[in-house]
Amino acid sequence: MADLAAPPVLSTPDDHILTAEPPLPPAQKSTQSADVLSRTYEIPRTIDSLIAGGYKRIALQFPDTQLPDAPAVSTALSDQLPRDAKVHILADTSYSACCVDEVAAEHVDAEVVVHYGRACLSPTSRLPVIYIYTSQELDLLDAVTKFESEFPDKNAKVIVMADLTYHHHVTPLVESLKEKGYTGIQRTEVVRDPNGLIPNRSIPFDLTADDLRACSLFHVSDPPTSVLLALSSRFISLHVLSAQSSTVENPTMRTAGLLRRRFARVLSLASAGVIGILVNTLSIANSSSSIDNLRRRIADAGKKSYTVVVGRLNPAKLANFSEVEGWVVVGCWEGGLVEEDSGYWRPVITPFEMEVALTKEEDRIWGGEWWGGIEKLSLAQEPKEEKTEVQQDDAGDVHEADEGVEGEESMPPEYDLRTGKLVSHSRPMRLAVRDAPDARTKSSDSETLIKRAAPGEVVSINGVASPGAEFLRSGRTWQGLGSDFQDNNEASTVVEEGRRGVARGYVVGEGEKH
Repeated sequence: MADLAAPPVLSTPDDHILTAEPPLPPAQKSTQSADVLSRTYEIPRTIDSLIAGGYKRIALQFPDTQLPDAPAVSTALSDQLPRDAKVHILADTSYSACCVDEVAAEHVDAEVVVHYGRACLSPTSRLPVIYIYTSQELDLLDAVTKFESEFPDKNAKVIVMADLTYHHHVTPLVESLKEKGYTGIQRTEVVRDPNGLIPNRSIPFDLTADDLRACSLFHVSDPPTSVLLALSSRFISLHVLSAQSSTVENPTMRTAGLLRRRFARVLSLASAGVIGILVNTLSIANSSSSIDNLRRRIADAGKKSYTVVVGRLNPAKLANFSEVEGWVVVGCWEGGLVEEDSGYWRPVITPFEMEVALTKEEDRIWGGEWWGGIEKLSLAQEPKEEKTEVQQDDAGDVHEADEGVEGEESMPPEYDLRTGKLVSHSRPMRLAVRDAPDARTKSSDSETLIKRAAPGEVVSINGVASPGAEFLRSGRTWQGLGSDFQDNNEASTVVEEGRRGVARGYVVGEGEKH
Protein backbone atom coordinates (compact mmCIF):
# COMPACT_ATOMS: atom_id res chain seq x y z
CA MET A 1 0.00 0.00 0.00
CA ALA A 2 1.49 3.37 -1.03
CA ASP A 3 2.26 5.94 1.67
CA LEU A 4 -0.05 8.95 1.92
CA ALA A 5 1.35 12.23 0.63
CA ALA A 6 -1.05 14.41 2.63
CA PRO A 7 -3.35 14.06 5.61
CA PRO A 8 -6.70 12.41 4.82
CA VAL A 9 -9.71 14.62 4.14
CA LEU A 10 -12.02 14.52 7.13
CA SER A 11 -14.90 16.65 5.76
CA THR A 12 -17.96 15.29 4.02
CA PRO A 13 -18.19 15.95 0.24
CA ASP A 14 -20.85 18.41 -0.86
CA ASP A 15 -22.41 15.99 -3.29
CA HIS A 16 -22.90 13.40 -0.60
CA ILE A 17 -26.59 13.10 0.20
CA LEU A 18 -28.49 10.90 2.57
CA THR A 19 -29.70 7.74 0.88
CA ALA A 20 -32.15 5.21 2.17
CA GLU A 21 -30.79 1.94 3.42
CA PRO A 22 -31.45 -1.05 1.15
CA PRO A 23 -34.36 -3.17 2.33
CA LEU A 24 -33.56 -6.24 4.38
CA PRO A 25 -33.88 -9.59 2.63
CA PRO A 26 -37.08 -11.45 3.44
CA ALA A 27 -36.88 -13.86 6.34
CA GLN A 28 -36.32 -17.45 5.35
CA LYS A 29 -39.12 -19.84 6.10
CA SER A 30 -39.02 -23.54 6.79
CA THR A 31 -39.45 -25.78 3.77
CA GLN A 32 -40.03 -28.92 5.84
CA SER A 33 -43.43 -30.51 6.27
CA ALA A 34 -45.06 -30.81 9.67
CA ASP A 35 -44.29 -34.55 9.85
CA VAL A 36 -40.61 -34.01 9.04
CA LEU A 37 -40.32 -31.21 11.62
CA SER A 38 -42.00 -33.36 14.26
CA ARG A 39 -39.61 -36.23 13.57
CA THR A 40 -36.43 -34.16 13.18
CA TYR A 41 -36.98 -31.95 16.23
CA GLU A 42 -38.61 -34.70 18.33
CA ILE A 43 -41.57 -32.50 19.21
CA PRO A 44 -43.56 -35.23 21.05
CA ARG A 45 -40.63 -36.10 23.33
CA THR A 46 -39.94 -32.40 23.95
CA ILE A 47 -43.55 -31.75 24.97
CA ASP A 48 -43.57 -34.74 27.34
CA SER A 49 -40.34 -33.57 29.00
CA LEU A 50 -41.58 -29.98 29.38
CA ILE A 51 -44.93 -31.02 30.86
CA ALA A 52 -43.27 -33.51 33.20
CA GLY A 53 -40.91 -30.82 34.48
CA GLY A 54 -43.69 -28.27 34.91
CA TYR A 55 -41.73 -25.58 33.03
CA LYS A 56 -43.60 -22.37 32.18
CA ARG A 57 -40.87 -20.21 30.61
CA ILE A 58 -39.03 -22.13 27.89
CA ALA A 59 -36.06 -21.04 25.75
CA LEU A 60 -35.42 -22.72 22.39
CA GLN A 61 -31.79 -22.46 21.23
CA PHE A 62 -31.23 -23.07 17.52
CA PRO A 63 -27.97 -22.99 15.57
CA ASP A 64 -27.78 -20.40 12.80
CA THR A 65 -28.28 -23.00 10.06
CA GLN A 66 -31.60 -24.16 11.55
CA LEU A 67 -33.15 -20.80 12.40
CA PRO A 68 -35.60 -20.96 9.43
CA ASP A 69 -37.31 -23.89 11.20
CA ALA A 70 -37.52 -22.06 14.55
CA PRO A 71 -40.95 -20.35 14.08
CA ALA A 72 -42.62 -23.57 12.96
CA VAL A 73 -41.12 -25.58 15.84
CA SER A 74 -42.09 -22.89 18.35
CA THR A 75 -45.66 -22.84 17.07
CA ALA A 76 -45.93 -26.62 17.20
CA LEU A 77 -44.76 -26.64 20.81
CA SER A 78 -46.95 -23.73 21.90
CA ASP A 79 -50.08 -25.37 20.46
CA GLN A 80 -49.64 -28.46 22.68
CA LEU A 81 -48.27 -26.87 25.87
CA PRO A 82 -50.43 -25.33 28.64
CA ARG A 83 -51.74 -21.85 27.87
CA ASP A 84 -49.62 -20.21 30.58
CA ALA A 85 -46.37 -21.55 29.07
CA LYS A 86 -44.24 -19.00 27.23
CA VAL A 87 -41.82 -20.11 24.48
CA HIS A 88 -38.86 -17.90 23.46
CA ILE A 89 -36.52 -18.40 20.50
CA LEU A 90 -32.81 -17.75 21.15
CA ALA A 91 -30.86 -16.62 18.09
CA ASP A 92 -27.35 -15.26 17.63
CA THR A 93 -25.88 -17.19 20.55
CA SER A 94 -23.49 -15.36 22.85
CA TYR A 95 -20.74 -17.95 22.45
CA SER A 96 -20.24 -21.21 20.54
CA ALA A 97 -23.44 -22.75 19.21
CA CYS A 98 -22.55 -26.15 20.73
CA CYS A 99 -22.73 -24.67 24.26
CA VAL A 100 -25.97 -23.93 26.07
CA ASP A 101 -26.51 -20.17 26.05
CA GLU A 102 -27.52 -19.61 29.65
CA VAL A 103 -26.71 -15.90 29.36
CA ALA A 104 -29.38 -15.31 26.69
CA ALA A 105 -31.81 -17.66 28.46
CA GLU A 106 -31.58 -15.62 31.66
CA HIS A 107 -32.55 -12.49 29.72
CA VAL A 108 -36.02 -13.98 29.26
CA ASP A 109 -36.01 -15.53 32.76
CA ALA A 110 -36.20 -19.03 31.28
CA GLU A 111 -36.63 -22.07 33.51
CA VAL A 112 -35.29 -24.58 30.97
CA VAL A 113 -33.36 -24.54 27.70
CA VAL A 114 -34.14 -26.82 24.76
CA HIS A 115 -30.88 -27.11 22.81
CA TYR A 116 -31.09 -28.18 19.16
CA GLY A 117 -28.36 -29.53 16.90
CA ARG A 118 -24.71 -30.29 17.65
CA ALA A 119 -23.84 -30.10 21.34
CA CYS A 120 -20.61 -30.42 23.31
CA LEU A 121 -22.64 -31.86 26.25
CA SER A 122 -20.53 -29.95 28.74
CA PRO A 123 -22.19 -29.77 32.19
CA THR A 124 -24.13 -26.55 32.68
CA SER A 125 -23.93 -24.37 35.77
CA ARG A 126 -27.47 -23.09 36.36
CA LEU A 127 -30.32 -24.19 34.06
CA PRO A 128 -31.62 -27.67 33.17
CA VAL A 129 -31.26 -28.60 29.50
CA ILE A 130 -33.21 -30.81 27.11
CA TYR A 131 -30.97 -31.90 24.22
CA ILE A 132 -32.55 -32.51 20.82
CA TYR A 133 -29.94 -33.72 18.35
CA THR A 134 -32.16 -33.11 15.27
CA SER A 135 -31.55 -36.46 13.60
CA GLN A 136 -30.43 -36.24 9.97
CA GLU A 137 -30.92 -38.74 7.14
CA LEU A 138 -28.14 -41.02 5.86
CA ASP A 139 -27.95 -43.44 2.94
CA LEU A 140 -27.12 -46.60 4.89
CA LEU A 141 -26.34 -48.79 1.86
CA ASP A 142 -23.94 -46.19 0.48
CA ALA A 143 -22.24 -45.91 3.89
CA VAL A 144 -21.68 -49.69 3.97
CA THR A 145 -20.21 -49.60 0.46
CA LYS A 146 -17.83 -46.77 1.39
CA PHE A 147 -16.75 -48.63 4.52
CA GLU A 148 -15.97 -51.80 2.54
CA SER A 149 -13.83 -49.86 0.09
CA GLU A 150 -11.94 -48.19 2.95
CA PHE A 151 -11.42 -51.38 5.00
CA PRO A 152 -11.13 -54.44 2.72
CA ASP A 153 -9.80 -56.55 5.62
CA LYS A 154 -12.74 -58.21 7.40
CA ASN A 155 -10.68 -58.53 10.61
CA ALA A 156 -9.81 -54.82 10.84
CA LYS A 157 -10.30 -53.28 14.28
CA VAL A 158 -12.53 -50.25 13.75
CA ILE A 159 -14.55 -48.07 16.13
CA VAL A 160 -17.65 -46.59 14.49
CA MET A 161 -18.62 -43.15 15.73
CA ALA A 162 -20.91 -40.42 14.38
CA ASP A 163 -21.84 -36.85 15.03
CA LEU A 164 -24.78 -36.44 17.41
CA THR A 165 -27.05 -35.54 14.50
CA TYR A 166 -26.22 -38.89 12.82
CA HIS A 167 -25.70 -41.04 15.88
CA HIS A 168 -28.95 -42.99 15.45
CA HIS A 169 -27.38 -44.54 12.30
CA VAL A 170 -24.43 -46.09 14.18
CA THR A 171 -26.18 -49.24 15.41
CA PRO A 172 -27.80 -50.11 12.02
CA LEU A 173 -24.48 -49.46 10.27
CA VAL A 174 -22.55 -51.74 12.63
CA GLU A 175 -25.14 -54.50 12.33
CA SER A 176 -25.03 -54.31 8.53
CA LEU A 177 -21.22 -54.52 8.58
CA LYS A 178 -21.27 -57.56 10.84
CA GLU A 179 -23.64 -59.23 8.38
CA LYS A 180 -20.99 -58.55 5.72
CA GLY A 181 -18.47 -60.56 7.75
CA TYR A 182 -16.62 -57.88 9.75
CA THR A 183 -15.57 -59.22 13.15
CA GLY A 184 -13.58 -56.34 14.69
CA ILE A 185 -16.28 -53.66 14.52
CA GLN A 186 -17.32 -51.80 17.71
CA ARG A 187 -20.05 -49.17 18.05
CA THR A 188 -20.19 -46.24 20.45
CA GLU A 189 -22.94 -44.95 22.74
CA VAL A 190 -23.59 -41.32 23.72
CA VAL A 191 -22.78 -40.41 27.32
CA ARG A 192 -22.34 -36.99 28.92
CA ASP A 193 -18.66 -37.30 29.73
CA PRO A 194 -16.37 -34.87 27.84
CA ASN A 195 -13.39 -36.21 29.81
CA GLY A 196 -13.92 -39.77 28.64
CA LEU A 197 -11.43 -41.82 26.67
CA ILE A 198 -13.58 -40.96 23.67
CA PRO A 199 -15.25 -37.63 24.47
CA ASN A 200 -18.99 -38.06 25.17
CA ARG A 201 -18.90 -41.65 23.95
CA SER A 202 -18.62 -45.09 25.52
CA ILE A 203 -17.89 -48.53 24.05
CA PRO A 204 -19.93 -51.57 25.13
CA PHE A 205 -16.74 -53.58 25.63
CA ASP A 206 -14.31 -51.82 27.96
CA LEU A 207 -11.17 -50.96 26.05
CA THR A 208 -8.04 -49.38 27.47
CA ALA A 209 -6.14 -46.50 25.91
CA ASP A 210 -3.59 -48.95 24.51
CA ASP A 211 -6.38 -51.01 22.94
CA LEU A 212 -7.80 -47.94 21.21
CA ARG A 213 -4.41 -47.02 19.74
CA ALA A 214 -4.51 -50.29 17.84
CA CYS A 215 -7.90 -49.41 16.31
CA SER A 216 -9.00 -47.12 13.50
CA LEU A 217 -11.86 -44.66 13.81
CA PHE A 218 -14.67 -44.45 11.24
CA HIS A 219 -16.55 -41.19 11.82
CA VAL A 220 -19.87 -40.45 10.12
CA SER A 221 -20.22 -36.75 9.11
CA ASP A 222 -17.53 -34.06 9.14
CA PRO A 223 -16.36 -33.37 12.71
CA PRO A 224 -14.92 -30.01 13.81
CA THR A 225 -11.15 -29.60 13.76
CA SER A 226 -11.07 -29.65 17.55
CA VAL A 227 -12.65 -33.12 17.56
CA LEU A 228 -10.13 -34.42 15.03
CA LEU A 229 -7.21 -33.09 17.07
CA ALA A 230 -8.59 -34.57 20.28
CA LEU A 231 -9.10 -38.00 18.66
CA SER A 232 -5.88 -38.08 16.63
CA SER A 233 -3.77 -39.39 19.52
CA ARG A 234 -6.32 -42.02 20.54
CA PHE A 235 -6.47 -44.01 17.28
CA ILE A 236 -3.99 -45.33 14.78
CA SER A 237 -5.85 -43.66 11.88
CA LEU A 238 -8.91 -41.51 11.24
CA HIS A 239 -11.49 -42.05 8.48
CA VAL A 240 -14.34 -39.57 7.94
CA LEU A 241 -17.46 -40.27 5.88
CA SER A 242 -18.78 -36.92 4.69
CA ALA A 243 -22.55 -36.97 4.94
CA GLN A 244 -22.90 -34.24 2.33
CA SER A 245 -20.70 -35.57 -0.48
CA SER A 246 -20.73 -39.29 0.51
CA THR A 247 -16.94 -39.51 0.22
CA VAL A 248 -14.43 -40.96 2.68
CA GLU A 249 -11.48 -38.81 3.75
CA ASN A 250 -8.42 -39.80 5.73
CA PRO A 251 -7.35 -36.70 7.73
CA THR A 252 -4.67 -38.52 9.75
CA MET A 253 -1.68 -36.81 8.14
CA ARG A 254 -3.43 -33.46 7.92
CA THR A 255 -4.19 -33.62 11.63
CA ALA A 256 -0.52 -34.34 12.37
CA GLY A 257 0.41 -31.19 10.46
CA LEU A 258 -2.15 -29.17 12.43
CA LEU A 259 -0.63 -30.40 15.69
CA ARG A 260 2.81 -29.24 14.58
CA ARG A 261 1.41 -25.79 13.87
CA ARG A 262 -0.29 -25.78 17.24
CA PHE A 263 3.06 -26.47 18.89
CA ALA A 264 4.55 -23.47 17.08
CA ARG A 265 1.87 -21.30 18.65
CA VAL A 266 2.69 -22.79 22.04
CA LEU A 267 6.32 -21.70 21.64
CA SER A 268 5.22 -18.16 20.80
CA LEU A 269 3.21 -18.00 24.05
CA ALA A 270 6.11 -19.43 26.05
CA SER A 271 8.09 -16.21 25.51
CA ALA A 272 5.10 -13.85 25.87
CA GLY A 273 4.99 -11.58 28.91
CA VAL A 274 1.38 -10.37 28.74
CA ILE A 275 -1.33 -12.99 28.22
CA GLY A 276 -5.02 -12.34 27.70
CA ILE A 277 -7.64 -14.77 29.03
CA LEU A 278 -10.58 -14.88 26.63
CA VAL A 279 -13.83 -15.95 28.25
CA ASN A 280 -15.66 -17.82 25.49
CA THR A 281 -18.31 -19.38 27.72
CA LEU A 282 -20.07 -18.62 31.00
CA SER A 283 -22.38 -21.65 30.96
CA ILE A 284 -19.97 -24.53 31.61
CA ALA A 285 -19.75 -25.63 35.21
CA ASN A 286 -16.53 -24.57 36.95
CA SER A 287 -15.76 -21.94 34.32
CA SER A 288 -15.14 -19.29 37.00
CA SER A 289 -12.80 -21.54 38.97
CA SER A 290 -10.96 -22.43 35.74
CA ILE A 291 -10.39 -18.74 35.02
CA ASP A 292 -8.99 -18.27 38.54
CA ASN A 293 -6.80 -21.33 38.04
CA LEU A 294 -5.39 -19.90 34.80
CA ARG A 295 -4.71 -16.55 36.43
CA ARG A 296 -2.82 -18.22 39.25
CA ARG A 297 -0.71 -20.36 36.96
CA ILE A 298 0.16 -17.44 34.71
CA ALA A 299 1.13 -15.36 37.75
CA ASP A 300 3.25 -18.22 39.14
CA ALA A 301 5.19 -18.19 35.86
CA GLY A 302 5.95 -14.47 36.33
CA LYS A 303 3.64 -13.33 33.52
CA LYS A 304 0.83 -10.80 33.55
CA SER A 305 -2.73 -11.77 32.61
CA TYR A 306 -5.78 -9.73 31.66
CA THR A 307 -9.27 -11.26 31.50
CA VAL A 308 -11.48 -10.19 28.59
CA VAL A 309 -15.10 -11.16 27.83
CA VAL A 310 -15.90 -10.51 24.16
CA GLY A 311 -18.55 -13.07 23.22
CA ARG A 312 -17.94 -14.52 19.78
CA LEU A 313 -14.34 -14.05 18.77
CA ASN A 314 -13.11 -12.21 15.69
CA PRO A 315 -9.77 -10.59 14.76
CA ALA A 316 -11.13 -7.04 15.01
CA LYS A 317 -12.09 -7.43 18.67
CA LEU A 318 -8.74 -8.85 19.71
CA ALA A 319 -6.77 -6.26 17.72
CA ASN A 320 -8.02 -3.57 20.13
CA PHE A 321 -5.77 -5.03 22.85
CA SER A 322 -2.42 -4.55 21.14
CA GLU A 323 -0.46 -4.78 24.40
CA VAL A 324 -1.49 -8.44 24.79
CA GLU A 325 1.11 -10.80 23.28
CA GLY A 326 -1.04 -13.94 23.19
CA TRP A 327 -4.46 -15.26 24.12
CA VAL A 328 -5.84 -18.34 25.84
CA VAL A 329 -9.50 -19.26 25.28
CA VAL A 330 -11.69 -20.48 28.14
CA GLY A 331 -14.29 -22.55 26.33
CA CYS A 332 -15.68 -26.03 25.83
CA TRP A 333 -13.72 -28.88 24.31
CA GLU A 334 -15.34 -28.37 20.89
CA GLY A 335 -15.56 -24.57 20.73
CA GLY A 336 -12.33 -23.73 22.56
CA LEU A 337 -10.20 -23.96 19.42
CA VAL A 338 -9.82 -20.92 17.17
CA GLU A 339 -9.23 -22.11 13.61
CA GLU A 340 -6.06 -21.11 11.82
CA ASP A 341 -6.70 -17.54 10.71
CA SER A 342 -4.08 -15.16 9.42
CA GLY A 343 -6.28 -12.25 10.45
CA TYR A 344 -5.47 -12.71 14.13
CA TRP A 345 -2.55 -10.50 15.07
CA ARG A 346 -1.57 -12.54 18.14
CA PRO A 347 -1.72 -16.33 18.59
CA VAL A 348 -4.77 -17.84 20.30
CA ILE A 349 -4.32 -21.16 22.11
CA THR A 350 -6.28 -23.49 24.39
CA PRO A 351 -5.84 -23.96 28.18
CA PHE A 352 -4.10 -27.30 27.58
CA GLU A 353 -1.60 -25.60 25.28
CA MET A 354 -1.21 -22.81 27.82
CA GLU A 355 -0.11 -25.34 30.43
CA VAL A 356 2.52 -26.64 28.03
CA ALA A 357 3.70 -23.08 27.32
CA LEU A 358 4.05 -22.31 31.05
CA THR A 359 6.19 -25.38 31.63
CA LYS A 360 9.93 -24.82 31.96
CA GLU A 361 11.87 -25.25 28.76
CA GLU A 362 13.84 -28.22 30.07
CA ASP A 363 10.61 -29.95 31.15
CA ARG A 364 8.42 -29.00 28.18
CA ILE A 365 7.44 -32.13 26.24
CA TRP A 366 4.83 -32.15 23.50
CA GLY A 367 3.19 -35.56 23.48
CA GLY A 368 0.51 -36.83 21.15
CA GLU A 369 -2.37 -35.75 23.41
CA TRP A 370 -4.30 -32.56 22.69
CA TRP A 371 -7.32 -30.96 24.30
CA GLY A 372 -9.38 -27.92 23.46
CA GLY A 373 -11.45 -26.97 26.52
CA ILE A 374 -11.24 -26.37 30.24
CA GLU A 375 -12.68 -29.74 31.26
CA LYS A 376 -9.27 -31.28 31.92
CA LEU A 377 -7.63 -28.16 33.32
CA SER A 378 -8.30 -29.07 36.93
CA LEU A 379 -6.71 -32.51 36.46
CA ALA A 380 -3.27 -31.07 35.72
CA GLN A 381 -0.77 -30.56 38.52
CA GLU A 382 0.02 -27.12 39.80
CA PRO A 383 3.27 -25.73 38.38
CA LYS A 384 6.05 -25.30 40.88
CA GLU A 385 6.83 -21.70 41.66
CA GLU A 386 10.41 -20.71 41.18
CA LYS A 387 12.10 -19.68 44.39
CA THR A 388 13.54 -16.18 44.39
CA GLU A 389 15.15 -14.78 47.47
CA VAL A 390 14.63 -11.09 48.12
CA GLN A 391 17.27 -9.28 50.15
CA GLN A 392 17.12 -5.72 51.45
CA ASP A 393 20.10 -3.81 52.70
CA ASP A 394 20.20 -0.98 55.20
CA ALA A 395 19.76 1.65 52.50
CA GLY A 396 16.43 0.16 51.45
CA ASP A 397 17.63 -1.06 48.04
CA VAL A 398 16.10 -4.31 46.89
CA HIS A 399 18.27 -7.06 45.46
CA GLU A 400 16.97 -10.36 44.05
CA ALA A 401 19.11 -13.43 44.41
CA ASP A 402 18.62 -16.61 42.43
CA GLU A 403 21.11 -19.45 42.60
CA GLY A 404 23.65 -17.19 44.32
CA VAL A 405 23.59 -14.42 41.68
CA GLU A 406 22.55 -10.92 42.73
CA GLY A 407 21.22 -7.78 41.04
CA GLU A 408 19.92 -7.54 37.48
CA GLU A 409 21.57 -10.84 36.54
CA SER A 410 19.38 -12.78 39.00
CA MET A 411 17.07 -14.23 36.35
CA PRO A 412 18.60 -16.38 33.60
CA PRO A 413 18.19 -15.05 30.05
CA GLU A 414 15.29 -16.40 28.00
CA TYR A 415 15.25 -16.81 24.24
CA ASP A 416 12.44 -17.18 21.75
CA LEU A 417 12.87 -20.68 20.36
CA ARG A 418 11.30 -19.67 17.05
CA THR A 419 13.51 -16.65 16.32
CA GLY A 420 16.49 -17.26 18.59
CA LYS A 421 16.31 -13.69 19.91
CA LEU A 422 16.66 -12.65 23.53
CA VAL A 423 13.35 -11.89 25.25
CA SER A 424 13.71 -9.44 28.11
CA HIS A 425 10.02 -9.04 29.00
CA SER A 426 8.85 -12.64 29.25
CA ARG A 427 8.34 -12.33 33.02
CA PRO A 428 7.21 -8.77 33.72
CA MET A 429 5.83 -9.66 37.15
CA ARG A 430 9.35 -10.44 38.35
CA LEU A 431 10.94 -7.23 37.17
CA ALA A 432 12.05 -4.77 39.82
CA VAL A 433 9.28 -2.31 40.76
CA ARG A 434 10.21 0.70 42.86
CA ASP A 435 7.37 2.28 44.78
CA ALA A 436 6.78 6.00 44.25
CA PRO A 437 7.66 8.19 47.25
CA ASP A 438 4.89 9.18 49.60
CA ALA A 439 3.17 12.43 48.67
CA ARG A 440 3.73 13.81 52.17
CA THR A 441 7.52 13.47 51.82
CA LYS A 442 7.79 15.14 48.40
CA SER A 443 9.85 18.31 48.19
CA SER A 444 7.97 21.56 47.74
CA ASP A 445 10.72 22.92 45.51
CA SER A 446 9.22 23.74 42.11
CA GLU A 447 12.51 22.92 40.41
CA THR A 448 12.45 19.29 41.56
CA LEU A 449 12.60 16.97 38.54
CA ILE A 450 10.86 13.65 38.14
CA LYS A 451 13.26 10.83 37.44
CA ARG A 452 12.46 8.70 34.42
CA ALA A 453 11.92 4.97 34.90
CA ALA A 454 15.07 2.92 34.46
CA PRO A 455 15.32 0.47 31.54
CA GLY A 456 13.53 -2.79 32.30
CA GLU A 457 11.12 -1.23 34.78
CA VAL A 458 7.39 -1.05 34.16
CA VAL A 459 4.65 1.14 35.56
CA SER A 460 3.28 -0.14 38.86
CA ILE A 461 -0.25 0.18 40.21
CA ASN A 462 -0.54 -0.27 43.97
CA GLY A 463 2.93 -1.77 44.00
CA VAL A 464 2.16 -4.36 41.29
CA ALA A 465 3.73 -4.24 37.84
CA SER A 466 1.25 -3.31 35.12
CA PRO A 467 2.44 -3.94 31.53
CA GLY A 468 -0.89 -2.63 30.27
CA ALA A 469 -0.36 0.75 31.95
CA GLU A 470 3.22 0.81 30.67
CA PHE A 471 1.94 0.25 27.12
CA LEU A 472 -0.59 3.06 27.51
CA ARG A 473 2.17 5.39 28.62
CA SER A 474 4.73 4.50 25.98
CA GLY A 475 2.84 3.00 23.05
CA ARG A 476 -0.52 4.76 22.99
CA THR A 477 0.47 8.40 23.41
CA TRP A 478 -1.73 10.46 21.08
CA GLN A 479 0.23 12.96 18.98
CA GLY A 480 -2.70 14.78 17.38
CA LEU A 481 -4.18 14.82 13.90
CA GLY A 482 -1.71 14.85 11.05
CA SER A 483 1.23 13.91 13.27
CA ASP A 484 2.42 11.39 10.69
CA PHE A 485 3.35 14.28 8.36
CA GLN A 486 4.92 16.75 10.79
CA ASP A 487 8.32 15.09 10.57
CA ASN A 488 8.33 15.50 6.80
CA ASN A 489 7.58 19.24 6.95
CA GLU A 490 4.53 18.77 4.78
CA ALA A 491 2.57 21.90 3.98
CA SER A 492 -0.76 22.25 5.74
CA THR A 493 -3.90 21.91 3.69
CA VAL A 494 -6.46 24.68 3.37
CA VAL A 495 -9.08 24.63 6.08
CA GLU A 496 -12.55 24.74 4.60
CA GLU A 497 -15.72 25.57 6.43
CA GLY A 498 -18.07 22.65 6.50
CA ARG A 499 -21.81 22.39 6.84
CA ARG A 500 -23.62 24.07 9.68
CA GLY A 501 -27.19 24.39 10.83
CA VAL A 502 -29.94 21.83 11.29
CA ALA A 503 -30.49 18.94 8.92
CA ARG A 504 -33.53 20.52 7.22
CA GLY A 505 -31.82 23.83 6.56
CA TYR A 506 -28.04 23.52 6.51
CA VAL A 507 -25.75 25.78 4.55
CA VAL A 508 -22.40 25.19 2.86
CA GLY A 509 -19.96 28.01 3.60
CA GLU A 510 -21.63 31.32 2.76
CA GLY A 511 -23.85 29.88 0.09
CA GLU A 512 -27.58 29.51 -0.05
CA LYS A 513 -29.59 27.06 1.92
CA HIS A 514 -29.93 23.53 0.60
